[in-house]
Amino acid sequence: MALAHYYRILGLRTGAGFGDVKLAYRNLARLYHPDTNPGDQLAKEKFIQVTQAYQALVNALPAEAVAAKPAPSSAQPTATVKVSAQTPSDSPPTTDIKEVAAEVELTVSPTPGGSEADQQLKVSSFKQLRELLQEQRFPRAVALVEGLVHRFPEDTEICQWHAITYYRWGHDLLNTGNLKKAEACLKKARRVDPQNRSLRQALHHDFARLEQLRQRPMAQAQ
Repeated sequence: MALAHYYRILGLRTGAGFGDVKLAYRNLARLYHPDTNPGDQLAKEKFIQVTQAYQALVNALPAEAVAAKPAPSSAQPTATVKVSAQTPSDSPPTTDIKEVAAEVELTVSPTPGGSEADQQLKVSSFKQLRELLQEQRFPRAVALVEGLVHRFPEDTEICQWHAITYYRWGHDLLNTGNLKKAEACLKKARRVDPQNRSLRQALHHDFARLEQLRQRPMAQAQ
């Protein structure tokens, strides 16, 4: 399969470097991991897809590019957050999936032009946002991430968090039958981060499901 396809799965442009590939994979693994989406078959399938795409790109990239570990800038340190996670039994047997199986290291990249205090705020906010999404406290999660967007308007990673938060809320509303509010949240997610191809695929699935749920009462009435 063409490498461009794997780049698209990770939401990257063709030719992106290993650092971008690794960061995109970790963010998407966090988004779709079965532990944070219990019972969601679509999320499970997406988790497998992004893992396969990551492994294919790692195998295709030059060995020196994969082995290289650039030293973080002292002005903008790289922060990491570690959380325990379990790999589903039917996940593909890949080398790097072992990292996901034992202890997933989620990298939070430095905010552009930010100070050390800004980076610490971003890391602590990331931890809080992840907890709020796991607990399905979506209004609080939205309030948190919108505050971050206002504080760091140039940070594309926070823009991604913003879209993901609205997507997760819309997906949950869809599951509970609140179709009008679900549509508003899903549209907001699409508007916030229209370039994220992986997110677009998930939104396409949910919009199709939304349409099916709307048509069901009409079919029953007939």
